Amino acid sequence: MKISVIIPTLNEKLNLQELIPLLKRELQHLPHEIIVVDGGSNDGSEEYCKESAIHFERTEKSCRAIQMNYGAKLASGEILYFVHADTRPLPGFYQDILNAMLNGHQAGCYRYRFDQGNFLLRINGWFTRFNGLFSGGGDQTLFIHHSIFKEIGGFDEEYCIMEDFELVRRIKKYFRFHIIPRSILVSARKYEQNSWIKVQWANLVAFLYFMKNRDPREIRDRYHKMLTHR
Repeated sequence: MKISVIIPTLNEKLNLQELIPLLKRELQHLPHEIIVVDGGSNDGSEEYCKESAIHFERTEKSCRAIQMNYGAKLASGEILYFVHADTRPLPGFYQDILNAMLNGHQAGCYRYRFDQGNFLLRINGWFTRFNGLFSGGGDQTLFIHHSIFKEIGGFDEEYCIMEDFELVRRIKKYFRFHIIPRSILVSARKYEQNSWIKVQWANLVAFLYFMKNRDPREIRDRYHKMLTHR
């Protein structure tokens, strides 16, 4: 099956310079396409993608849900694989996903570990093996059969934050959701400017607001006020 890797970006040129070669290497002999959907970068991301022969598109609004839906609309693969620019999929990820689908899992994600060896971050990564309320965050990447994505309506574009959890919540109502028992690598950059406890508290507040069905804009504003961002 053809896989369409969809990457939502905003000023992620440095990460794309690592991620794109990795994806190309892994998929070079397999049916695939790589689609970068950008929310308004001014760091040379577009030029880099075009030089690398990568399909690059822009959306008028910087919103991952909008960007990923647009990428899915353009995609021609049976498998959609949503990947954040600061994550690093594992060698063999195509076969992992294909095996999961052949075993009846139409959607799922990976465990992850951070690119720093901090003990507290290792604890965070360890919990991503569980298929519970907190599973399915964007850092875990998301694979889903294209037909299933269309059937459930894709990402809810009202969600300017927590769009990944909202989609996974809907997926789990109707389909089997699978966590591949291997750990991809995720950037710990959020923790470079914020303490571990500060990030955990902000995440918890955002998730509680989400569970109470609060307005996504309220969740986003609250979350951004609690943390220092680049």
